[in-house]
Amino acid sequence: MPNLTFDFAGRTAIVTGAARGLGLEFARLFHRSGAKVFLVDTDADAVALAADEVGAVGVACDVTSTEAVEALVNQVITAAGRLDIIVNNAGILRDRRLWKLSDQDWAEVLDVHLGGTFRLTRAAVPVFREQGYGRVINVTSYTGLRGNIGQANYGAAKAGIIGFTKTAAKELAAFGVTVNAISPNAETRMIGSIPEEKRQELAAAIPLGRFAAPSEMAAATAFLASEEAGYITGVVLPVDGGISI
Repeated sequence: MPNLTFDFAGRTAIVTGAARGLGLEFARLFHRSGAKVFLVDTDADAVALAADEVGAVGVACDVTSTEAVEALVNQVITAAGRLDIIVNNAGILRDRRLWKLSDQDWAEVLDVHLGGTFRLTRAAVPVFREQGYGRVINVTSYTGLRGNIGQANYGAAKAGIIGFTKTAAKELAAFGVTVNAISPNAETRMIGSIPEEKRQELAAAIPLGRFAAPSEMAAATAFLASEEAGYITGVVLPVDGGISI
């Protein structure tokens, strides 16, 4: 991992979906760059282990629950005195062809990805407004723009996050809050589960010829959360090796 020069000393960050994968990488970089970090996940045991590894705080929270999300923000403010950055990364998959999707498959995926993004952002807004400062980074997907077979629910949720990001950016700009999204293309557990021949085929379609390391996604997220990115808002940043060109 290259040395990065982000400085989040005195800042507090919440990262959802942080027990593993990209969320854990985001949390590692924020912590290493001086932030007080709260890792959030529904898996209490896994997020506790992840937080111990990072040297941060782990919190079990269901982002589909308004009460749980509001309690999370209150817990962070009580412990840290402020909240500066939220990264909405929590997500689940319920992949099936459209005609096999149940109402539950549809609702659960939208409620975690899109609903969770909405709930945490809404809960953070009063804090951000009082501070006159805030950074919101949402995790969307290439599938939200282009679709993918078997992922109508996921694609709809990720497309919704794009619309939410742009609207929230317009509404919160007056309070010193930026709202942006990243569209990642990284080596994750999902990519690792794809058969090797198919993985090679997918990688060949990427102009840079490879899937990114999760740390490269963390660097993009940290940039959008940084002081230096203070004039960037409403952007969906493709961190995808050129696949979306």
